[in-house]
Amino acid sequence: MSRFLEFSNTNPLIVLDMANNHNGSLKHGKQIIDEIVSVTSEFPFTFCLKFQFRDLPNFVHSDFRERTDIGNINRFLSTRLSWEEFAELKSHAEDRGLLTACTPFDEYSVGQIISQRYDFLKIASVSFTDWPLIEAINSWDQPIIASTAGAHITDLDRVVTYFTNRKKDFALMHCVAAYPTEDEDLQLNRLAAIKSRFGAVPVGYSTHESPDNTMAACIALSCGASILERHVGSSHEGNAVNRYSSEKNQLANWLHSIQKGISMLGSSNPFLVENQSELNALKGLRRFAFSKAILSKGSQFSQSDLYMAIPGTEGQYSAQEFGKYSICEALEDISEGGPITSTNTKITNNESRVFSIREAALGFVSAAGVVIPNNAVMEISHHYGIESFNDFGSCMITVVNREYCKKYIIMFPGQDHPDMYHRIKDETFFVLSGEISLRLNGEVANLREGETAPIPPMTIHGFKSNQGAIIEEVSTSHASNDSFYIDEKINANTDRKTVVHYWLKPK
Repeated sequence: MSRFLEFSNTNPLIVLDMANNHNGSLKHGKQIIDEIVSVTSEFPFTFCLKFQFRDLPNFVHSDFRERTDIGNINRFLSTRLSWEEFAELKSHAEDRGLLTACTPFDEYSVGQIISQRYDFLKIASVSFTDWPLIEAINSWDQPIIASTAGAHITDLDRVVTYFTNRKKDFALMHCVAAYPTEDEDLQLNRLAAIKSRFGAVPVGYSTHESPDNTMAACIALSCGASILERHVGSSHEGNAVNRYSSEKNQLANWLHSIQKGISMLGSSNPFLVENQSELNALKGLRRFAFSKAILSKGSQFSQSDLYMAIPGTEGQYSAQEFGKYSICEALEDISEGGPITSTNTKITNNESRVFSIREAALGFVSAAGVVIPNNAVMEISHHYGIESFNDFGSCMITVVNREYCKKYIIMFPGQDHPDMYHRIKDETFFVLSGEISLRLNGEVANLREGETAPIPPMTIHGFKSNQGAIIEEVSTSHASNDSFYIDEKINANTDRKTVVHYWLKPK
């Protein structure tokens, strides 16, 4: 199971990158850790301290290893720590309750990360397509976080394919490699784009903006980030801190902002949340049902016999209780203008039946492995009423209807589609899943998965499935006035079809 499943945009992993801010001092490195913990102990997040490893004899060419006039080389030389000192810093962080991560910039450093047993390995943006390094990282069998600054979409595809094929537990981090990053260059929309493109791959945000910017991380969370990374340092005893690293007070402000942002995001299951004050406010403005005329006990009536007004009384039905599929029966005499209540009226509402049919069709298609276009339109045929759908009916999804037409017909177990014919349309049935008994001009053909049957114009056809079936229908163009049922009661029923949108379930 992926380690990243522990985290979400309401419960993120917070990675704090020390980088070279230890300034080559074991003592100062421990000071940074202690200051971090003095802040993080107040917050309910999972915190991870990150180091950076460079094996300088291998990382820097031999001709340049002592060149202090070259910026990056001088910085690495002046902040060098031994492997033993890094191990001591790691131990100090773990003793203070922090997880640990490390970024290798060369193959030897990968081996050090493996031997020192870090919790996470981080790939820097500059190394995102460093294939010799990535091949070395392949020997790491713990979670990987990869930053993507400057990566082209084809680079993302290649790296994701590489790690997916090798069954690695990995996450992608949106990052901008500008130090510090100006607000207008943050490109936080890229985070949502990465999440959309790669679906199940966890995403995060590695920050380089000013430590005073407490908004960007919250926006990243709202875009789906489940990991946030921030550089940290300390000016203790006159040590310099760069413009994109947070000291403890700035770190505290950043974390408070994240905590507030998470509270605004709300539940990770937002559709299951009920706000009682909201419901009470809506109830006070809701219209309620009153009778337009006298309704006799035992009589059936519909929405057209009612009018809606405020205010209502306790137990009175509101406007939302009525709709196309509402069947109402008066349990007692109701006066003109009288309230429609739970004691004087019985309402049978079949609207929920429509959506349960849609959900059942979703499950049926998913189990069969048939791919349906997302957010397609589903036509539910209930020839003798929605209450008889289990016996007579079908669900139909139109994929395309031009000079040619393609549809999927979904039959539930035991369902029968009544006999009909088309005067113009010429169609062929192809059974994708299950089985049907197809009636063609009175003769029965039993079709199973993978079998086909042509249905020329004017052919009377009906079909039934004992086990359930999904039929692919390929035909000439379909016209709504070209379907004629043998039972005239069906032709006379103008409400025999209901159209709903067919949303695919999230993966």
